[in-house]
Amino acid sequence: MIRTKFVSPFAQFAREVKILIFASFFVALGFGIVLPAIPVFARSFGVNNAAVGLIVSAFAVARFCSGLISGKLVDLFGERAVFSSGVAMVSLFTLLAGLATSYHQLLIFRSAGGLGSSMFSVAAGSVIMRSVEDEHRGRAQSLYNGAFLIGGITGPAIGGLLTLISLRAPFFAYSFALAISGLVAFFFLKGANLGKRIKTSTTIAHTTIREALHLRPYRYALIMSFLITWVLFGLRSTVLPIFVTESLHSTAAVVGYGFTLSAIFQGMLLLRAGKISDTRGRRFAAIIGCLVVVIGVAVMVFTIHPWMYLLSMSILGIGGAYLSTVPATVVGDVIEGKGGQVIALSQMAGDAGMMVGPVTVGAIADAFSYRTAFASTGLIFLIAVVLAFRLPETRAAYLPQ
Repeated sequence: MIRTKFVSPFAQFAREVKILIFASFFVALGFGIVLPAIPVFARSFGVNNAAVGLIVSAFAVARFCSGLISGKLVDLFGERAVFSSGVAMVSLFTLLAGLATSYHQLLIFRSAGGLGSSMFSVAAGSVIMRSVEDEHRGRAQSLYNGAFLIGGITGPAIGGLLTLISLRAPFFAYSFALAISGLVAFFFLKGANLGKRIKTSTTIAHTTIREALHLRPYRYALIMSFLITWVLFGLRSTVLPIFVTESLHSTAAVVGYGFTLSAIFQGMLLLRAGKISDTRGRRFAAIIGCLVVVIGVAVMVFTIHPWMYLLSMSILGIGGAYLSTVPATVVGDVIEGKGGQVIALSQMAGDAGMMVGPVTVGAIADAFSYRTAFASTGLIFLIAVVLAFRLPETRAAYLPQ
């Protein structure tokens, strides 16, 4: 009987990357814990639905507006200091939000946390993009996304139980989880490999935003990031749950089953998708992911039964596994040296998709129908398909020497 030796998926990565992934899990866990409580807690102050929505969107708007500032801070002070400071800021303002005695206090503290969130996400992205060699970057990004996925799945269940104790309890738990993450990063996220990468003739030293925007792969990565988050987050988080309950006459439980299936398929394929990105190239992974997502949206357009909705969500999860690594790995391939603002702009493109997508999809659904909104989203996403086929390969092993 032949025994195969188990090889840890973390084995080929520097110590800094392993620590970052561990710390990021606690960030995602805490975010998942507080997510179900935010609308209910805001509603407890006697405000309307629009005001509740403002609490949710204010955090994203603050993240978006502070992205370039966070990138500059990374360039000036390094990933360790910015990641730790950002997590500490979110921890503090989350604690204050849990202690808020009025809606306006909650809005201010929640918005202020968006700056800290921008800081630690840009710093984390910088570590992954600049501290990992090209041949391992896809797998590193998959592990990082997987840590967030697991934390995001686990968190809401814990948060739901904590709300039975108090609506403020999830905020305190989130603050505690963030404190753990910040301390881990501050004391352990350091070393000779942090922020360094192998020099090649295909990259630009100390990449500025202007230099990056002259690179076709970078421009494509920005557009694709915007469209990917539009579909995988904007579409699914707005009208889709209402479509299932009102048009398909199903239950909220079925909505949850669909999201769970999507997360399971994405989680199962993340590491494989990252490996394919490293071995077959970024363009290949982008083409597979985009085509699968288009199929998933097409199934949704023609959905007339809950099982078709579950099928569509499963397909979107598969496509999401491949696409979750593409924009970040492309950006990591084409930059060198300090490029915090370049990394920040790529993350801002994704944040913009989360902000614009839900509003646009909701407006189309109100003016026409849910199926029209789905079909319009599919047509818009065809832009990403075209860009995937036109994307120049950026993985160093595939470039002419």
